[in-house]
Amino acid sequence: MWRHVKSGAWLTRERVRAYPLILLAISVAATVVWIALADNLIDRNGKPIGTDFSSVWAAGTLVLDGEPAAPYDLERQHEAESRAFGGREVPLFGWHYPPTFLVVAAALALPYGWALAAWMALTLPAYLLVIRRIVPRPETLLVALAFPAVYVNLAHGQNGFLSAALLGGSLLVLDRRPKLAGVLIGLLAYKPQFGVLIPLVLIATGRWTVIAAAAVTMLITCAATLAVFGPQAWLAFAESLTFVRVVVLEGGDIGWQKIQSLFTAVMMWGGKVEIAYTAQIALALGVATSLVWLWRRPAAYELKAAGLACASLLATPYVLDYDLVVLAVAIAFFVRYGLEHGFRDYEISLLAFVWTTPLVARNLAGTIGLPLGLAAMLTLYALILRRAAIDDAVAAPRAHGLVHA
Repeated sequence: MWRHVKSGAWLTRERVRAYPLILLAISVAATVVWIALADNLIDRNGKPIGTDFSSVWAAGTLVLDGEPAAPYDLERQHEAESRAFGGREVPLFGWHYPPTFLVVAAALALPYGWALAAWMALTLPAYLLVIRRIVPRPETLLVALAFPAVYVNLAHGQNGFLSAALLGGSLLVLDRRPKLAGVLIGLLAYKPQFGVLIPLVLIATGRWTVIAAAAVTMLITCAATLAVFGPQAWLAFAESLTFVRVVVLEGGDIGWQKIQSLFTAVMMWGGKVEIAYTAQIALALGVATSLVWLWRRPAAYELKAAGLACASLLATPYVLDYDLVVLAVAIAFFVRYGLEHGFRDYEISLLAFVWTTPLVARNLAGTIGLPLGLAAMLTLYALILRRAAIDDAVAAPRAHGLVHA
């Protein structure tokens, strides 16, 4: 048995199709039951269907009411969220995005149920398209759709699909269409915590066209929202960052089990804030250093792309379980590399572990304090670096003429 785990022979092509199909069927059935038992879009736990999406809907309605700064006022935001459900009391889901994302929210200010359906119908296919372009195989769509982080994102009405599509899309066209890649990276700035390492890689590899396109995109979107919404929205956003840091991140207001970072793991285990920040900064520096090494080596592009996608999640202290949709981009690029160059010992089995992790990450963190999401990201990143180092070592003798055909 262990021999099959080592080689990955247990994961046959039939099982690659069967396991995701089973998981997808269970997820669809659970979703149907969850929605059917809801009362006027409020589930049995008293939470809105789509939970976090209620904050997007509320922010959009406030913008259309001519109050673009109101979403950053917790009381006003909560009142607007309640309006989506006929004034019924619902939990507060705060709005923590920069004003550039208010444009999307305003466009989604439809009747709540239709708005949620439209948001998922627009972003889910974009995610699936990108993953299918990375790994153009018949089973890709099924595996990508059954990825457990997809269900987590759907349940929260969140933006993981959009983040994965923008980052994955930019990596797909980075060299062929650098201006388009820069535009996609610039649009990804709506989640600024994921953009810490991207500029570092672009500078280290001299991709100035991509940098310029990303910078112009961000300047245009920021200037446009400043002109349309006025400075009040940006000032309110800046003031809200303290609340996000102190209450949401450091205070664990949304629950430690939902955030998958090293910072949160330390806090969940009873560590002090200072220790948590120190650990997170040390990890981010280590990841940044190794990522620059990876991108400056003659490693395969698939490994570089996988490394950047995974590292973007590891570097930030604020990464939630629905953000693990982005992990599909890293998995897909690694799989594409493995299909072309072959997989080494344990790689297939560990990839299966990483793929499955979002299914249980929140529950395990909440019940026994096990940060499995963090472990999965670290595992995948270690696999990427290990494979790059091995292939680099194999290529070195050939480059010096020491290996003869």
